[in-house]
Amino acid sequence: MIKNKMLLYFISLVLLLISVVLIIGGGWLISLGGSFYYLLCGAAIMASTVLLVKHNAWALILYAGMLGLSTIWSVWEVGLNWWQLVPRLWVWFVIGLVLLSPWLRQTIIKPCVASWLLLVSIIFTAIVGIASLFTSPNEINGKIENTDLISVNPSQAAGEEWIAYGGTNAGLHYSRLHQIVPENIHKLKEVWHIQTGDLPTADDPVELTNENTPLKVNDKLYTCTAHGWVLALEPETGKTLWKYDPAISNGGTGTFKGWAHMTCRGLSYYDSDRYLKQSPNNAIARKVKSSPCPRRIYLPTADARLIALNADNGERCNSFGKDGQVDLTQGIGPFTPGGYYSTSPALVTKQLVIVGGHVTDDESTNEPSGVVRAFDIHDGHLVWNWDSGNPEHTSPIAKGQHYTRNSPNVWSITSVDEALGLVYLPLGNQTPDQYGADRTAATEKYAAGLVALDIATGKVAWNYQFTHHDLWDMDVPAQPILVDLKTQNGIEPAVIQPTKQGSIYILNRKTGEPIVPIDEVKVPQGAVKGDWTSPTQARSRLNLTPPPLQERDMWGATPFDQLSCRIRFKSLRYEGQYTPPSLQGSLIYPGNVGVMNWGGVAVDPVRKIIFASPNYMAFTSQLVPQSEVQKDETQASEGAGLQPNRGAPYAVIIKPFLSIMGFPCQAPSWGNVAGINLADNRITWMHPNGTSRDNTPIIPLPFPVGVPAMGGPMTTAGGIAFLSGTLDQYLRAYDITNGRELWSVRLPAGGQATPMTFLGKDGRQYVVLVVGGHGSFGTKMGDYIIAYALPKSKYEVFRGKIH
Repeated sequence: MIKNKMLLYFISLVLLLISVVLIIGGGWLISLGGSFYYLLCGAAIMASTVLLVKHNAWALILYAGMLGLSTIWSVWEVGLNWWQLVPRLWVWFVIGLVLLSPWLRQTIIKPCVASWLLLVSIIFTAIVGIASLFTSPNEINGKIENTDLISVNPSQAAGEEWIAYGGTNAGLHYSRLHQIVPENIHKLKEVWHIQTGDLPTADDPVELTNENTPLKVNDKLYTCTAHGWVLALEPETGKTLWKYDPAISNGGTGTFKGWAHMTCRGLSYYDSDRYLKQSPNNAIARKVKSSPCPRRIYLPTADARLIALNADNGERCNSFGKDGQVDLTQGIGPFTPGGYYSTSPALVTKQLVIVGGHVTDDESTNEPSGVVRAFDIHDGHLVWNWDSGNPEHTSPIAKGQHYTRNSPNVWSITSVDEALGLVYLPLGNQTPDQYGADRTAATEKYAAGLVALDIATGKVAWNYQFTHHDLWDMDVPAQPILVDLKTQNGIEPAVIQPTKQGSIYILNRKTGEPIVPIDEVKVPQGAVKGDWTSPTQARSRLNLTPPPLQERDMWGATPFDQLSCRIRFKSLRYEGQYTPPSLQGSLIYPGNVGVMNWGGVAVDPVRKIIFASPNYMAFTSQLVPQSEVQKDETQASEGAGLQPNRGAPYAVIIKPFLSIMGFPCQAPSWGNVAGINLADNRITWMHPNGTSRDNTPIIPLPFPVGVPAMGGPMTTAGGIAFLSGTLDQYLRAYDITNGRELWSVRLPAGGQATPMTFLGKDGRQYVVLVVGGHGSFGTKMGDYIIAYALPKSKYEVFRGKIH
């Protein structure tokens, strides 16, 4: 009996502490205009605790009422959503089981009606929880069955090879191969893997990333690593044929700590024979063919070089630039180590290799230019330069001159329509991202939009801005997709542009006019003193933008951190999307990681489907007067932590919107897969993507919670969409018509890259993925390249026909 009483007092003390936390926190939430639930729940638990100490059966009755009403309140707020119901109720459910335990009922409180009432309440909560497992309130279930199909333009879609980052320079991430289909994909197996040997070291930046999409061309598979190594592999076996190490330099220091990031998203390939077949009078192609390097790989390095390699043997092409390389720091001016280089592959055309550059966000107001430069494909001399800070002057600048400091840059992948003679640039913004009072007229015109340049001269043909006076780091992050679409006006040349804010803009790529209507919507006003806010923002009617957050959307592992998230939500400035950054601290949703990032989307042009993997993570943005910034505080990492913004009146603190326990404050799903029907520009299906098995703060469960992904998708004529990139370590395959997961395979590290596919000499369709993780995304690091194919004895023989 004494032991039971001690346990009773211990339980009562725990319940008393819980009630105090809920009453204090609930009162705070009410003072901010929030829900009364937590205060009332705390009061009920405190009253139950007092009665429990007195051995009064009303303790169980009162607790039963609190549990039952909590269940009803939870369903009223979020419906039968398992991932949102469980954090609200599981603690109260477990406490109810403890109160119903035999020793407590029989020794302290004699069996009575109160026990039965509590049991009924527990069963009711359990039934609601079980019922929620079989519902999917946040999903869209549909199927895309377009019968009015069109033929794919072969210049836009990959075939037996994968000749550019997006399959082709049109960027569809689509292959006409169709050997792997929903009926046989369950037989897909790993056929080879290699380890490159390029692993992180203690001297690397935090954001060391493996985001490369290999090329398959010239009977070889070409890939690059985070440190810029280039490997040529035998496509069917993974055997290394040659390797090139650019020996990235950091001023002789031997360390890359303090760099924003280090990555190589891709390589570029040029074949003089290919271009001579297309254009027999191409003088530059004839020069390349007569050189020792008729087939070339172009490598951008993290120390700002563009290197041309012989695609056959990996040796430098000495006819290009100086000793096979062009120094991209020319005309750029000073920058901190790692503060300027091209993270994305160069764009190769008939006569030019075109390259932009990454500029570190939010470091200062005196950063390198965002200039885009076009070099002669043969000898590397500068043909034209387009500087968004000085857009009219595209002739090569003179030696000793400098491009406009701090002008908006092009850090992502570019596309080209050589028939139209236009190159398409996804523009970033002028740093700092959260303060724009000092931006130039050119910045206000071109930043955070899509620009089409004349490929011969670099002159602007047209531009369309997607975010006006960007204060949220909503630069255009993904490769523009060039595809011919069947519309009411017939076949139109289209460009599809995914964006961080969730809109998918579809424009006529010849004129820049919208094909899908774009509305200028009113947005929150009130930037900090001295700055201003655009009264409207451009929102495409085709978008994956989430609805505004509400208090009921706050989440956490327990009612306590959920309460803390509600308090934070009510304490921050939030008026919906495009809430300006503030001294108070603003909630930015979608956050600067974006709904879509560099991975973009994939398009099936035959079935007229966009396959997307939208992310939904909120961030906070708080401006800090420079007078309050401590001298020893430095930029934690690009896009997170304190961003110094030296030269601007404010630094900014950017953080993921997390609870006190490190859980996301917003409810899942945090990452989905979605199918968009281009016949009517509607989202036909959407499902959570990924589980909590790896690298999430919740208990590993097999259920699809929907986790963020950093990587891109690929689609095929077989009706399959492949996607990795999630926080859990899987490569998955989906039925593109309905989003049903068809196949998945466990990866040895994070798969933060975009898969590709090709036809091997053995007649098999291979799927290849770089598996190396992402430092700041938090996935497991590695150095793998893995290939999958159908078993030789079971795959369908390929007979040379592709869709």
